[in-house]
Amino acid sequence: MNRFQALLFTIIFATTIMFGQNDLPIQTNDLNIKPLGSLLNKELQTGLELELNKIPKWKNLIQQNKLAVGVIDLSNQNQIEYARINGNNMMYAASLPKIAILLAAMDAIEKGELKETPEVKNDMKLMISKSNNQAATRMIDRLGFDKIETVLTDEKYQLYDEEHGGGLWVGKRYASSGKTHREPLKNLSHAATVNQVCRFYYLLANGKLVNKERSKEMLGIMEKPALHHKFVNTLDQIAPNARLFRKSGSWKNFHSDSILVWGKDPKRRYILVALVNDASGEKIIRNLVKPVEKVLAKY
Repeated sequence: MNRFQALLFTIIFATTIMFGQNDLPIQTNDLNIKPLGSLLNKELQTGLELELNKIPKWKNLIQQNKLAVGVIDLSNQNQIEYARINGNNMMYAASLPKIAILLAAMDAIEKGELKETPEVKNDMKLMISKSNNQAATRMIDRLGFDKIETVLTDEKYQLYDEEHGGGLWVGKRYASSGKTHREPLKNLSHAATVNQVCRFYYLLANGKLVNKERSKEMLGIMEKPALHHKFVNTLDQIAPNARLFRKSGSWKNFHSDSILVWGKDPKRRYILVALVNDASGEKIIRNLVKPVEKVLAKY
């Protein structure tokens, strides 16, 4: 190998490594996937609490368990950090739990229980990107509530855990009729905790939902959301070039949002989840982004 060939090889190798570090899903060994509790960072936690409690209304909602926020800092893959407020407080989450339907569908497709037809693929995209209730209901009918529950409570995912506040749950069609299968702790039909939604995105980002290929397919479905409110409204302004993978929900006073932000600059790579029970919830969620990014930049 001459000097030019050696230089070319070095450039190609370096580019490959860089691409791997900047692509999704992240190339991660199973042994490196840890429980969120072990990723808690005291400084990030303190900073998040101090920043959010500066706003009296937010502080009041936090004290009443009506505002829950979770954030995972992905800027350094060797030091993932997590912080949360009211992390195990399960709330009605409207359309956000449609991500659970998506996971159950991918699990069923991988196991040969559901055929990945053009109709199914289109419904999965409509259900997530446009939050289409009819598409979500068709997916629920194809899967059944038992299948969705089995996936959410699987030890591999632990996205609903009765011993730790519940979590993600889908127990009602997104329609006015049909049987229900409500979760056992609070009798909610569409539920979430920020801990378990953060865990969903953490596993997704690392290619651990079903497998790497299915995780990548899910990321493709969740990227470039069609609805530009809440988190996306702010991120469109401050990070227009960042990749956004997102699902939100709203019903009456209940507002929720969840997003994986993947900027070109590794410093803007994080997962953010918020659940709010307040009439001004959409505005609150929209205004959370800048304070959270301020905390991430500082800690």
